Amino acid sequence: MFIQTESTPNPATLKFLPGQSVLGTGTADFPQADTADKSPLARRIFAVDGVTGVFLGTDFVTVTKAEAVMWDHIKPAILGAIMEHFQSGQPVIEGEQAESAHAAHDGPDGEIVKQIKELLDTRVRPAVAQDGGDITFHGFDRGIVYLHMQGACAGCPSSTLTLKMGIENLLRHYIPEVVEVRPVAA
Repeated sequence: MFIQTESTPNPATLKFLPGQSVLGTGTADFPQADTADKSPLARRIFAVDGVTGVFLGTDFVTVTKAEAVMWDHIKPAILGAIMEHFQSGQPVIEGEQAESAHAAHDGPDGEIVKQIKELLDTRVRPAVAQDGGDITFHGFDRGIVYLHMQGACAGCPSSTLTLKMGIENLLRHYIPEVVEVRPVAA
């Protein structure tokens, strides 16, 4: 098994490509070790000292490290943990996979929210996945779109610029009711 790595716009996050499917569909975000109880893969990676976050995509694993830790010191152990997991035959997620998806929205703005989600799914999420992250719809209130950033996007220095200059401009162009885009914490 050969695992490739790619840098992401977030210097504290690396994208690992094991060359095979990680999750069949959707994504799974483990922002701390205590959230990884359903994922044997995430638990193995969190066992590496200095790992602070794990994000799983369809064909990649994104790992976030503590600021004081150097990638050169923990990258070999992370590669080993990923390789061991795929050789073990264990599932990536045990039991039902809680699919990371857009939040439901009830209210008078249903048609606007449908358009927002469609643009996110077709234009934004594929590009963000290439950088090792995901962005999901969290809410819409009085022209403000609230988005949840995961994986490499969470805490990325360029995420504010991506939100404001990229996603906000895109949504405002296609949906005049959108006036602003804001990130939300998990």
